[in-house]
Amino acid sequence: MGMKSKIALGAVVGIVVIGAVSANSGDDGSSNSSDKGSSASADNGTSGKKKSDTGDKAEEKKVAFGGDGDFEVGSDIKPGTYRTTGNTDGMCYWERAKDASGEMDSLLANDNVTGTSYVTVKGTDKLFSSSDCNDWEAVDEKAKGSPATKMSGDAGMLKVGVDIAPGTYKSSGNTDDACYWERAKDADHSIDSIIANNNVSGTAVVTIAASDAYFKTSGCQGWKKS
Repeated sequence: MGMKSKIALGAVVGIVVIGAVSANSGDDGSSNSSDKGSSASADNGTSGKKKSDTGDKAEEKKVAFGGDGDFEVGSDIKPGTYRTTGNTDGMCYWERAKDASGEMDSLLANDNVTGTSYVTVKGTDKLFSSSDCNDWEAVDEKAKGSPATKMSGDAGMLKVGVDIAPGTYKSSGNTDDACYWERAKDADHSIDSIIANNNVSGTAVVTIAASDAYFKTSGCQGWKKS
């Protein structure tokens, strides 16, 4: 999809807090994703293509499809939630689209990723595109993990109760207002997915609820449960 494939919708305003200008793109074609909402793996000493990033070091990745290409939903890939991990250079990009026109109006949601990203591909989506990402694995919604109690400030999109434990976390020493966090209720990457978010300079404190589905962090100092 050309140059568009490297730029998430609303990348310039992506770190603006919900209630102001959002960078997210929902299923109605509105803007949804951003560099500051991009995903990364939990920092517990494990990352890469073959092992879980967040506690279960022995878990082997079951590849569903590769990290480069256009995939027709229903024929090439099934609807469902997928995860890519271990993306370290910030070049991973994905998008959900309602058709294969390649036009901006076809975009349903997209994101630039560092580390890990979770994405729910819906049965009504027509195309899922991925560029410069590590392989995607299908996510078992009933799977249990060993949730961590600390994470890197670029830990990105983590599944609550599986990758990261619920609770109150603190990140200190953020100096340039580039720290972004987000609590999300699903992996649709729509405006409605966001429960709360913020840009932070200095110390950030956030309570991740057990009812939250995911937590995103980007550009922050490390987080530790208090």
